Amino acid sequence: MTRAFVFPGQGSQAVGMGKDLGEAFAAARAVYEEVDDALGQKLSAVMFEGPGDDLTLTENAQPALMAVSMAVIRVLEEQGFDLAAAAKLVAGHSLGEYSALCAAGSLSIGDTARLLRIRGRAMQQAVPVGQGAMAALLGLDLDQAREVAEKAAQGEVCQSANDNAPGQVVVSGTKTAVERALVLAAEAGAKRSILLPVSAPFHCALMQPAADAMAEALAGVTFNAPKVPVVANVTAQAETDPEVLRRLLVEQVTGAVRWRESVLFMKDQGVEVLVECGAGKVLSGLARRIDKALSGIALNGPADIEAYLKENA
Repeated sequence: MTRAFVFPGQGSQAVGMGKDLGEAFAAARAVYEEVDDALGQKLSAVMFEGPGDDLTLTENAQPALMAVSMAVIRVLEEQGFDLAAAAKLVAGHSLGEYSALCAAGSLSIGDTARLLRIRGRAMQQAVPVGQGAMAALLGLDLDQAREVAEKAAQGEVCQSANDNAPGQVVVSGTKTAVERALVLAAEAGAKRSILLPVSAPFHCALMQPAADAMAEALAGVTFNAPKVPVVANVTAQAETDPEVLRRLLVEQVTGAVRWRESVLFMKDQGVEVLVECGAGKVLSGLARRIDKALSGIALNGPADIEAYLKENA
């Protein structure tokens, strides 16, 4: 079976995530220590014990989710797993793209943690709280959602931010424009539309200050060529050039996460199974919704990893 390894984005965090991995495997503990050291903060304590509000803060959630994803990868590697041999492609949803690059050897764990801390803070600070919003428009395809966003903008910002699966598009922008989009989506035939509990309007033009901050931060880190091609959020194509990948991470802050297209691209390259590494099961759950020929596996804890290694020995 041809596999792609995928890495979750914000929203998959939960207090206690990664704790069982740390208790079972020294390789996972080493990842958490490396992230804690890089940030000068006991982020692992927030991951394992909370409080939930602290973990949900964008500047904590982003490096924390990467830490769990990399703990899974390092535990697999300690058991003899080789990503380059096991995966045809890697990809990650939004911040998960950083986890994918780290897993593929483009970025070190320390640099990835520091970049995600900067990214989380910059995204949070780009728009004053309460002025931006995101909403999921359920039952509309990408073209319909784009049309709704365009009509709703009325001189403000409203654009498609995440194309997650057929009939599941998220729009992002100025709060008043996104609220107009909810009304217009219902008129366009959406099954329902819901405001998302997010702290900022990610992946839209309002994030330009954060994109500028990331351009500066990314310019200062070493980027290696990935040992597995990375399917980038903004192009939905496989990329291997370190300088292109660096630039696309900047574009990703204001650009849409083209997840549905990314998954279909992976399928066109012969991928049959998406293996999700880290917290939650969002991406493995979306696999069949995007294409019924695909299947998804989530590697969250020790039992998942042991079962996976046994099946693929």
